[in-house]
Amino acid sequence: MIPAKFEYVRPGSLDEAVRALADGGDDAKVIAGGQSLLPLLRLRLAYPELLVDVGGLDELRGVTDAGDALLIGARTTHYQLVNDRLVAEHCGLLAQATATVADPAVRHRGTLGGALVHADPAGDLPAVALALEVTLIARGPGGEREIAAPDFFVDYLTTSLGPDEILTAIRVPKLGPEWGYRYEKFHRTAQSWATVGVAALARRSNGTVAEARIGLTNMGSVPIRATAAENAVAGAEASRDALRAAAASADEGTEPPGDLHGAPDYRRHLARVLTGRALAAAAGV
Repeated sequence: MIPAKFEYVRPGSLDEAVRALADGGDDAKVIAGGQSLLPLLRLRLAYPELLVDVGGLDELRGVTDAGDALLIGARTTHYQLVNDRLVAEHCGLLAQATATVADPAVRHRGTLGGALVHADPAGDLPAVALALEVTLIARGPGGEREIAAPDFFVDYLTTSLGPDEILTAIRVPKLGPEWGYRYEKFHRTAQSWATVGVAALARRSNGTVAEARIGLTNMGSVPIRATAAENAVAGAEASRDALRAAAASADEGTEPPGDLHGAPDYRRHLARVLTGRALAAAAGV
């Protein structure tokens, strides 16, 4: 397929990019790595009149130690995240999940910001962002604003970013050494989208799981926190049987899709099973 006709600009600074996007109005789109947007353009599922290419803005790239958090530029690629020392040390769940995204070619081009803004509930990183309780930082004509992860994902392929805003960075709170993590994903073939994925964090204390955070991939029109399972696991014994029992409520409040890859009931079953596995691995049992 051939994309519909569009204008193209490649700004030299973030301020220029914000102005170009604002001038383009609702018919403008931001492109960075292009791994999400280009397929939509080719299939004519998206047909913007203007593309604002931020792929040359190095100020949107890299990982910085910001004290109690890491500040990750939105244009940081998946490959960089997987291989970054700070990410591995302070938020290993992000590196582990990113390593499962697509294939090496996509990971070299795709960006963290692009994956989050695309907001596909079958994508791996939105659920990870929920579990890590990240804050997303956007820049628009009115200046900078911060958006909590639960407020960022609004609906299928839809975020709370304004049409004239650019995601510039993601602030990821550091995890202490008492936290374990695991990303479990079931997909029918290598490199395919997750049928269901589970991002789990567990904080152990005196033989119990004092606290857990669980993000679910492809269990609704947006990534979901499995709050019922989180509540069930808090204070539970750090054993496989106890964590499996807590995971039995992982699908509560979800509305998984039904498609060729799995019926809703099948996805609910997967969510419970994968949550049990992820919690056990995160708790080190």
